Amino acid sequence: MMMAEPRPLTASPAASLRPVYQIERLSKTYARNMLTALTDVNLTLHKGEFVSVVGSSGCGKSTLLKIMSGLMPPTKGRVVLEGKPVTGTRADIGMMFQQATLLPWKTTVENIVLPIEIRQGRAAARAAIPRALELLTLVGLGDFAHVYPGELSGGMAQRASICRMLIANPAVLLLDEPFSALDELTRDFMNMELQRICAEQQSTAFLVTHSLAEAVILSDRILVMKPRPGRIVEEIAIDLPRPRTLDMVNTPRFGQYVAHIRELLGKEAFQ
Repeated sequence: MMMAEPRPLTASPAASLRPVYQIERLSKTYARNMLTALTDVNLTLHKGEFVSVVGSSGCGKSTLLKIMSGLMPPTKGRVVLEGKPVTGTRADIGMMFQQATLLPWKTTVENIVLPIEIRQGRAAARAAIPRALELLTLVGLGDFAHVYPGELSGGMAQRASICRMLIANPAVLLLDEPFSALDELTRDFMNMELQRICAEQQSTAFLVTHSLAEAVILSDRILVMKPRPGRIVEEIAIDLPRPRTLDMVNTPRFGQYVAHIRELLGKEAFQ
């Protein structure tokens, strides 16, 4: 039996929860070449919700994430986190990149408290070490607090990066393809770990990914973006039970979600 085609811009079950991050009528134009990277983007993230954005290269995913993180200002629009405009980087925005970017001369726990050291000083960083150790235990790295990054595998380094992202108790987690450099088996494991950690911490997360399967297995909602100019053309609520398991990848429902998104992106490639 074929899945009914997801309706555009449908609300997810999380719509009744508290809004955390809100974007209204956002546009971004690069003045040098008058390129409109994003136009009329509207987005709300709710407490404890996991949302992913997918789209072809050049659709504006990275630009959107930079604006959300405070690294780049929008040309137009309203960008608000916890009721306050996002005008630059903030301690309540957690960011995770494709590479772990741990400082090789600092131990794992020292790397985790580094954001606090930069913002608040060494005394505050020392005071945060018990919390860092709790987070390391949460991700299964309790025995690796005092080793250096060179002694960690790629997956372990990314788990340490998750701890560093969580150390300041951010209101929102912004994830820029955090596991794309890992092998497939490790990536699957890390996705399940990320799901577990977000559930335990009641985290609000926003993921940029090129992997449709990764988006479906993790997300409550998926935003499909198209370029020229970048905009959200469809929002798909993922109706799969939680906790998600890797076995779901082989179910017809999962495959139908992936096929539908691939069809949307494929149509754009031939326009």
